[in-house]
Amino acid sequence: MGGRGAAALLLVLGVALTVLGAGTAHAAGYRYWSFWEGRGTDWAYATQGPSLIRPDDGAVQGFRFSVSEDSQDSAKPRRAPGFGEICADTPAEDGTKRVALVIDPGTATDAPDGETPPALRTACARVAEDASTAEALASVAKPLRYDSNALLCAISGYPASGCGEQISGSGHAGRASQPPASPSAPAHRGSNGGGPSAGVLAGVAAVLLLGIAAVVQARRRRG
Repeated sequence: MGGRGAAALLLVLGVALTVLGAGTAHAAGYRYWSFWEGRGTDWAYATQGPSLIRPDDGAVQGFRFSVSEDSQDSAKPRRAPGFGEICADTPAEDGTKRVALVIDPGTATDAPDGETPPALRTACARVAEDASTAEALASVAKPLRYDSNALLCAISGYPASGCGEQISGSGHAGRASQPPASPSAPAHRGSNGGGPSAGVLAGVAAVLLLGIAAVVQARRRRG
């Protein structure tokens, strides 16, 4: 390959690396209330929103406010599930059920600018037997705030504004690039950790093919 061909190929590779870098340098998270279900002594990320789950008497449900990319790295409530302790002073009654709730507003690092997270708290909600987790939460932690996509935005008024907003690598909030997918969490973006999307990879492949074709054409002309 001549000097011009090598230079052309290096240019193509440089463009490809630039495109790939653009796909990874701006990885961002979302600031939101995630929803968890107690499983023994640990938490499991809920697969449905709190308005869809109808827990049994004795269930423990958790909410955690934090910044995370998706459910795989979302922060759990900082208190282990413990129905017996949370609902110790709430005896069983016919026609109702008890749901233990752990409400963790997170840390100052995750708080929106100008806001201070309230303290973590627990509550024992006594609700109707067919009540959802959302109804149990509303009975002990008003005011709740939801957006038009049924995303849970605030518990007991925290935070005062914002809802599932996207946070850049610098920590600043912006409008989400796509609406959250469930009532409790933003859209999952797969297991690639925020790597290049299929569209980005396709663009890189097209650039490489064009560059290779240009190099081949240049060699044919010299021949």
